[in-house]
Amino acid sequence: MTAPSLASGTFQPPLPEPEPSSRRSKKPRMGGVGRAKRREAIALVMPSLLPILLLSVAPLLVGVLLAFTDARLVRNPEYTFVGVDNFVRLLDNSFFWESFRIGMVWALSVTLLQLVAGMGLALLLNSDLRFQGLTRVLALIPWAMPPVVVAIMWRMIYSPNAGPLNAFLGAVGLPENINWLGNFDTALPAVIVVGVWLGMPQTTVTLLAGLQQIPAELYEAASMDGAGAGRRFVSVTLPSLRPILTSITSLNFIWNFNSFSLVYVLTEGGPGGKTMLPMLFTYLEAFKNRNIGYAAAMGVVLVVVVVLLLAAYLWSQFREEKEA
Repeated sequence: MTAPSLASGTFQPPLPEPEPSSRRSKKPRMGGVGRAKRREAIALVMPSLLPILLLSVAPLLVGVLLAFTDARLVRNPEYTFVGVDNFVRLLDNSFFWESFRIGMVWALSVTLLQLVAGMGLALLLNSDLRFQGLTRVLALIPWAMPPVVVAIMWRMIYSPNAGPLNAFLGAVGLPENINWLGNFDTALPAVIVVGVWLGMPQTTVTLLAGLQQIPAELYEAASMDGAGAGRRFVSVTLPSLRPILTSITSLNFIWNFNSFSLVYVLTEGGPGGKTMLPMLFTYLEAFKNRNIGYAAAMGVVLVVVVVLLLAAYLWSQFREEKEA
């Protein structure tokens, strides 16, 4: 480096020496690394993605396509594209819309009762109980039983002649020999009770896990402010469980609305269609009347309605969380 010249009275800073070529190294390109990571991620996801595509997405697409045909369940089927004729027929099918109303009553009743009963049981299991481990195992028994077995067991309980429920009512002096599953007024409530009993353990376990994540300091602070048990539940427990409540309520509603095996074994939709859920009605239309295309149109309508209802519910919940 040469010394700066002061003869002219001005100072000119020296120019920086060029960096040796050995020090000038190009930054490594990330394109190859990024592509390798993407390929690795795809390889890890494909084992779980392929069954979903083959067993869920593909049948759904086939069902949507069949809804626009006159497909029938015969030996040598010949499909003809009929456009929206199946959906037009549904508009005048009062039996289908009645089953849809019954399905909404069933799904909403079972979902809300499951939430209330599951919350009560979760609060009980979260307290200091004796034999707490045994109590939790017993609470999970309905969840471990297949729905068909549960339905057969409850048919025996509801039996009008030899069922233990009527025997208990007779022992305490109440009316007995009630045909719980064969009476127009008691069939749907009796089926709802079975649905609540079957699905309550799942809701209980989910809410119990949420209760155990709530910091004890929140309850201590509320107690120091003079809040009682009810106030602590409203001000601490419910706000802390809001995301879990939203998720479990949405999932339970979908599962309950799409339930089939439990009601089919219990009543087969009777008496007089009083327990004819929409999925059961669609099943009978497809495999008893053999109208596959018409039944597929029913399924498409049910999926669209449920998605819209859930979207409205989730949107309202998320809006309340933002406002809060």
